[in-house]
Amino acid sequence: MGERLNLKGAIEISGQAELGQLLPQERRTLIRAAEEVTEVYRELAASGDNVVGDLLRGVDTFYEWEHYPAGDIFDAASHSQFYYHAHPAGQRFAGEHGHFHTFLRPRGMPQGIRPLPVADADPTLDPNDALSHLIAISMDPRGLPIRLFTTNRWVTGEVWYRGEDVCRMLPHFSFQEARPALKVSRWISAMVALFRPQIESLVMARDRAIREWERRVVPPNVFEDRDLEITSCAEISIEDQIEAVQALRGRRS
Repeated sequence: MGERLNLKGAIEISGQAELGQLLPQERRTLIRAAEEVTEVYRELAASGDNVVGDLLRGVDTFYEWEHYPAGDIFDAASHSQFYYHAHPAGQRFAGEHGHFHTFLRPRGMPQGIRPLPVADADPTLDPNDALSHLIAISMDPRGLPIRLFTTNRWVTGEVWYRGEDVCRMLPHFSFQEARPALKVSRWISAMVALFRPQIESLVMARDRAIREWERRVVPPNVFEDRDLEITSCAEISIEDQIEAVQALRGRRS
């Protein structure tokens, strides 16, 4: 994937991943994820809805900065979590309605993963509150995903984990017991699986962006520097990704 460092410190990468080198099991996982995303879209289209509309059903007024749904969506079995919210128009990305933030809590992480010691970390956290942000998914006004991005630690209040460990967490992000937005929960689980190659690249780019910002700017605490918000991003097309995954069907597994 090609990449460049933008003026705000984020590493921008191509949203088109090379899928031909995936192992057979990885290809099968992507194919199943593409099928699940397609099925959720079919179910939503039958009721004239989309992912964001389904999540916000019953919401009279959509307020910027508020979490939707209130209290987030959490799966007690996998310890996965997500919410949707929006920033004031034009503050982050042009053409964005809002975005999802996805997380995994320690009880859902693979064994052996520990957070990095960083300045100003809260030592009083409940062990399962030491959550990791995985990826954010930017949505357009039609309710379609248009971008993936990672953020600096202060943005979500996460605890910091090495990029390699965050990549190990991705297969553990899933929703089986989530209420109330079951379709959206199925969709976001499948999206993280479907775009796992891009997400892994973005997470590793996130760590490089942090190191580069620390080298160039020399902030007192790079993880709390409000001038560094987005650490990596990639524009994506759900249609292109599904088409690329469908092309894998003809390969031997």
